[in-house]
Amino acid sequence: MNTSATAPLPRIQTGSFLTLHYRLAGPQGDIINTFEGQPATLTLGVSELSPAMEQRLLGLEEGARVTFELPSGEAFGDRNPDMLQWVSRRLLKEFGDPDESYQVGDVVQFPAPNGQGSYAGAVQQAREDAVLFDFNHPLAGQPVTFEVQVIGVL
Repeated sequence: MNTSATAPLPRIQTGSFLTLHYRLAGPQGDIINTFEGQPATLTLGVSELSPAMEQRLLGLEEGARVTFELPSGEAFGDRNPDMLQWVSRRLLKEFGDPDESYQVGDVVQFPAPNGQGSYAGAVQQAREDAVLFDFNHPLAGQPVTFEVQVIGVL
């Protein structure tokens, strides 16, 4: 009789505390890639990742390394035209750096209305009186590659 059976590896479930490396990429390449640096730590089920990505992690064992291909719009929703918004220069000066110059492609952090955290907008156009920001996630409406290496599960 073999008494040296190894315990099963922990599996990811809702509420698991995870240490992992991950890479998110769209058609234009990587948006986030932790494989070259420090791994990420997060709790599954508290919206630190999109629900579609969290679903794919459920049941993975510690040590697993997998790549998922998510179809357009599944990871971060479809692009929403209402998320394109003009912000007046007056408001930007009042709540931001009055000397800031906004160039197309710049990503600007804004405080959330409830004061909890922030959200980002990418500059689409800049006029003398206002700046057009896109508050959609950069990968909204696009297919996403989600690669993950699970380092630890608690």
